Amino acid sequence: MGVRLQEADPLTETDRLEFWEQQARRLDWATGWSSVHTFQPALPVPGGEELTVPVIEWFAGGQLNVAHNCVDRHVNAGLGDKVALHFEGEPGDRRTVTYSQLQDEVSRAANALLHLGIGKGDRVVIYLPVLVETVVITLACARIGAVHSLVFGGFSAEALRFRVEDTGAKLLVTTDGQYRRGAAVPVKANADEAVSGSTSIEHVLVIRRTGSAIDWTEGRDVWWHDAVDAASPRHTAEPFDAETPLFIMYTSGTTGKPKGLVHTSGGYLTQASWSFDYLFSHPDPDQRDADVHWCTADLAWVTAHTYEIYGPLSNGATQVIFEGTPNTPHPGRHFEIIERYGVTSYYTAPTLIRSLMGWFPDGVPAGYDLSSIRILGTVGEATNPEAWRWFRKHLGAGTAPVVDTWWQSETGATILSPRPTDGSFKPGCASRALPGVSTRIVDDAGHPVPPGEQGLIVVDQTGPAMARTVWGNPQRYLDSYWRKFAVQGWFLAGDGARYDDDGDTWILGRIDDVLNVSGHRLSTIEIESALVAHPWVIEAGVCPVADPLTGHAIAAFVVLSSSAGGVPTPEEVARILRDHVGTVIGPIAKPAAVVVVADVPKTRSGKIMRRLLTQLYENTTLGDTTSLQNEACVPGIAAVLAARASP
Repeated sequence: MGVRLQEADPLTETDRLEFWEQQARRLDWATGWSSVHTFQPALPVPGGEELTVPVIEWFAGGQLNVAHNCVDRHVNAGLGDKVALHFEGEPGDRRTVTYSQLQDEVSRAANALLHLGIGKGDRVVIYLPVLVETVVITLACARIGAVHSLVFGGFSAEALRFRVEDTGAKLLVTTDGQYRRGAAVPVKANADEAVSGSTSIEHVLVIRRTGSAIDWTEGRDVWWHDAVDAASPRHTAEPFDAETPLFIMYTSGTTGKPKGLVHTSGGYLTQASWSFDYLFSHPDPDQRDADVHWCTADLAWVTAHTYEIYGPLSNGATQVIFEGTPNTPHPGRHFEIIERYGVTSYYTAPTLIRSLMGWFPDGVPAGYDLSSIRILGTVGEATNPEAWRWFRKHLGAGTAPVVDTWWQSETGATILSPRPTDGSFKPGCASRALPGVSTRIVDDAGHPVPPGEQGLIVVDQTGPAMARTVWGNPQRYLDSYWRKFAVQGWFLAGDGARYDDDGDTWILGRIDDVLNVSGHRLSTIEIESALVAHPWVIEAGVCPVADPLTGHAIAAFVVLSSSAGGVPTPEEVARILRDHVGTVIGPIAKPAAVVVVADVPKTRSGKIMRRLLTQLYENTTLGDTTSLQNEACVPGIAAVLAARASP
């Protein structure tokens, strides 16, 4: 008999643990667990004021193999001929991989890793674009108990070096080059620079992707086709303890030096697998063979780990993976892919939706058939209501459910979302917690805030996918997430939020991005949404800047659409948009400055790096920029600001 979920209120602890036990049983376990969950909160150290670091365990004593659950068990169930991956390369090359073929390739890669001296607990840094091989090597690490850390292939040598050194990785996996915006871009040189000097790297495994000329270090560098393609396709997956580390996920660095969050095997896979099924699978199991999922995230982002690798594959789903950028060779590339593969669930970031709005203000051009789409999803930041409406109207025919998900690298899986079965939606609203987890919105003292008032969102009932620590720095794990509400045992998410009158939750952006103008607390997300609602604006980044009179003043950086008729002057743009924000929100929210730029700095997960905008505007030392997906925009913004300052 299943647990009856009362979604309006948190589950009792007994029902919550029974719920997660049920979800864990969806997986294959070699050994059952002795206890479902233990949580040791941050407690005062005897004789002092310091706190202990929280300890989280799920399914202790249980053993399973994550890769077996994502591949072998489907083959064993007779689904070997089912398509696992439809790969679309940026140049137009395509490949379809069945579960049997994926099992063969993952087994070869596992044997190759073992031959290279990689074993349980060793760290492997994966510096690749979205390729079939990226999925294969990730699963191969999981298969042998190695800990993987994926790094966006567009990151600099500096960003890669930090992750190689911080993890103490023995192996780096990369390519000779990558296709990016229609060109073959050399990559191996970045890898060489990142592993130069004193690191623990023993080998660099190189995939031949573009045929680019590369430097070669004999004895260290190994070709993929020599090591993996030649390996045996037979490998028996070994079960590991549920709390065995699975991967290290580095935060995007919006608030400083990236943190290496450690996710473990049994709990993470349980929540990833169940939440994917809950949010994206067809509600009728008999119709799921027609499901084709597409999460557009780069594989190095946590969203891709959960809803592009482990979630879909553990459910035996068919999905699309795409190497390229959405406007290469033309802005309709995503529409082509949706039509070609019959995508039924399309999960993407608000920043891409806003880009599509800018490219296609009148909607999807005639000739593209997007009728296969059954459900839409968003992730990364709160979706601007105007972008939400455009998305549902033009890609979802005005009727498709939109699961506007809120979660973080730290939580490992979705925490808040509308249900795919909801009959109505509030554009841009994260709605309410999924079954098995719960949240609160509180003030600094931990007291609940009334509807309409901004507070701090905390997770008071965490799921099994929660990160267990910060790699090599448990103190930072305590200080960043648990210290503030240690007495209550709540996880501090770092986002501001508010309830509406119905009790639904609206995410208002990072706590650090809250503006305080003359004592009025304003949300960057709300001001950005007001700006994006104007037909001239396709992207906006709002940040606080120091003001001696009001405390904070508001600076708005805007990217204009082609509909900004007659190429208005900067002064006209500022006047029109300031008045627009004043009308939508109120005079207190009018930006003191409106700066027209070609792009705003965004992390690979699509989050606007607002602290960087503040630093650029105030001409102070820039913080960490290694996690930007578009680092090249920074000098352009600096040049625009310098020109504004010139007499």
